[in-house]
Amino acid sequence: MTSRNRKVMISVKERQGCLLLLSDCVFPSTNLKPIKGFVAIEGNRIAAVGPKSECGPWKNKASQLLDLGDRLVCPGFTDVHTFFSGWALLSLGADFSEVYSDAEGVTALKKFEREAPKESALFGHGWKPDHFKVTDPYLLDRVWPDKPVVVFTSDRGNCWINAAARRCYGFGPEKCYAEMTWKMIREYLQLPCMKDKYKEYMAMLNARGVTTIKEMSFDNYYGFTNVMDQLEKEDALTLRVSMMSQPVGEGINIEYGKTMKKRFQGPFVSFSGFNRMTDRSVPSSMAELIEPYKSHPGCINTVPVEWELIEQETHLADENGFRYSLHCQGDGAIRHTVNLFDTCQKDERGRLKNRHAITDLEYSNPTDLEKFGRMGGIAEVYAQIQSLDNRNDVLDMIDRQLGGDRGVNYWNRRKMWDSGVVVSCGTDLPLLLPSVPESIWCGCGGRFADGGAYNRQNMLSIAEMLIAWTRNGQYNCYNEDRLGTLEPGKLADIAVLSGNVFRRSEEEIRNFKVDLTISDGRIVYEAL
Repeated sequence: MTSRNRKVMISVKERQGCLLLLSDCVFPSTNLKPIKGFVAIEGNRIAAVGPKSECGPWKNKASQLLDLGDRLVCPGFTDVHTFFSGWALLSLGADFSEVYSDAEGVTALKKFEREAPKESALFGHGWKPDHFKVTDPYLLDRVWPDKPVVVFTSDRGNCWINAAARRCYGFGPEKCYAEMTWKMIREYLQLPCMKDKYKEYMAMLNARGVTTIKEMSFDNYYGFTNVMDQLEKEDALTLRVSMMSQPVGEGINIEYGKTMKKRFQGPFVSFSGFNRMTDRSVPSSMAELIEPYKSHPGCINTVPVEWELIEQETHLADENGFRYSLHCQGDGAIRHTVNLFDTCQKDERGRLKNRHAITDLEYSNPTDLEKFGRMGGIAEVYAQIQSLDNRNDVLDMIDRQLGGDRGVNYWNRRKMWDSGVVVSCGTDLPLLLPSVPESIWCGCGGRFADGGAYNRQNMLSIAEMLIAWTRNGQYNCYNEDRLGTLEPGKLADIAVLSGNVFRRSEEEIRNFKVDLTISDGRIVYEAL
């Protein structure tokens, strides 16, 4: 195992008496400038932060000193839109990455069946349909006429499935996106392996500098809250988790929210509200627009949004002290949502009393961003999203779907920031895995997978991007009083990147890694 992949898990009892970090690039996230400085940690809290010239007393006191050169030292990163239930599918069940025929697939599934609980459905991952020979279209049904079998592709956008699974779960290859699979999620989250998978999930995120997530859980999380409770009581959590409920199998459940809010009040797990999709993507013509599609004259959305239901649920959440995050991609959906939030409770300054947020905001109108900013709204942007495509493919899509100069309002994080919107970063994990270096490449440089750039004037600066991943993310999770900045008295959640992002080119930064992650004063990942 290389040092880059080495993970070090340290129990609470093994925290250093005083851990001292020295670096020429300490970014406290309190303003836009780094310092040549130090961070002293005692127990699980930051004891002092300051210029290197003032670290002498702490050097004498430190039980461990790490001189990090010019590596970036900053607060731990917060991913504000993640799905453990989706990530678990990447490794759930039989491994089909080297399976090339239905006969081989049955063999792999039978092996998994021998190891799985007797009553469990059969699952698989890594299926490659383009390199998969089908000799019998009904083979899965013949072998397992009554037991559900589902094998997903790596992107979970397609699946090999039998009739029993279709009957039981209500989806198939034509519709297997996350919201359609909730009945299956309800089952596999109960598997005994899920607790260990959650530990793997935390280790993966820690290795990327992430110390806090806002986790989307469908409905009542199907009993997985018991696992979260156990992990917190066992002091086994290395991620702080702000849970959100996304209604899919039922409507918004306020009583469940009240129970969870009361149940989880510890240092690592909390519950703050609800999450829901509104429209979908511009390429599919399912994003709701203000002006009609070029590709569909006279049409602003091919699949109407359930606005009546969403409005009712938003007001119900707001009246009961919960926040609602609404996922919007088109400028019409964003406008509708901003106007909806404008009817919610506000404080004496006219800002939203509950921290309602809009997720994604792919294509937005500047006027609505200004209004959202005046309300103190929160944006949850996918800063890495451009890494999934090449520049010309996206520009061709924008021209085909929108036309004219309408693309100028794509990914307009600059306008969000300047309008006072609290910009935070999410990944829709497992759609993307969090990477702050890639966020800088895409979300600061405006670049795509092939290096081509677009709308750079809409992007954030490097310092702003770091604040979005740290201070603003913790504000999103109601943690700003204890996390998000490097200040004395705050909890010691810290990430260290392998270089100085303020002195290297964006091309170099793209290849930076995380070298150290500290959670609650413990080193939970180390690759120095």
